[in-house]
Amino acid sequence: MTIIESTVTVNKPIADVYAFLADLNNHQQLMPENIYNWSSTTDEARFTVQNMAKLALKVSSRVENKEIVILPSEQAPFAIELKWDLADNGNNTTTAKHIISADLNMMMKMLASGPLQKLADHQTEKLKSI
Repeated sequence: MTIIESTVTVNKPIADVYAFLADLNNHQQLMPENIYNWSSTTDEARFTVQNMAKLALKVSSRVENKEIVILPSEQAPFAIELKWDLADNGNNTTTAKHIISADLNMMMKMLASGPLQKLADHQTEKLKSI
């Protein structure tokens, strides 16, 4: 299992950060430019990654003000889990950790781990600025 992490401190209370991340409609704002054909509801999102694959994701679990776990809702090119862990820093700031766990063989790891790390970093940076 390949684990990719990116952590950021957001200058907002944990309840605000959780409410934003718990709704997949908001995740479009966190995506890089190479994502298109986006459609979403509160619990599901579908999109295409340019030159790669179509993905359909759904929220599999939510723990209020703590964690959101997102899994593929249809067959994906490889097993993947997207998770947001949130921690309240007390002073109206929140630490958000984005963890991508992917079951990649050696060839896929060479091809996909760089783009997945870029995605995680991009999403945490966008979260900080929203």
